[in-house]
Amino acid sequence: MKLETPIVTISKTPAESFAFLTDLKNFDQLMPSNKQKFEVDGDSFLFALSGMPEIRLVLKEKIPNEKIVLGAASSKLDFTLTVLLTESDDHKTNSQLFFEGDFNPMMAMMVKKPLTNFINALSENMKNA
Repeated sequence: MKLETPIVTISKTPAESFAFLTDLKNFDQLMPSNKQKFEVDGDSFLFALSGMPEIRLVLKEKIPNEKIVLGAASSKLDFTLTVLLTESDDHKTNSQLFFEGDFNPMMAMMVKKPLTNFINALSENMKNA
């Protein structure tokens, strides 16, 4: 299953955006309003949204000022969340999120809408962070 958000513009340079997003504590500010738990532990963070199980994301890859890849810590759910950053005009950054997961068709059908809402909320909250 592949999902992507619309491109949003962040009022920071790519370097500032990259620094903000690679400090995993800052994802607390990006979480949707239905967040019930958020904990950072080294290169990973755990979060829970109401009505969903806890999920741990691990920082898998960083390309300075361009790309950040977070992946599932559990092998039960194999997925990645990629943030692409590109320079925009006036020292701003365009950002887009890509979710890619390997789910069976029934699971994909059940999680598509909540995951789409989740990554769209993260993306929208990046504009204001």
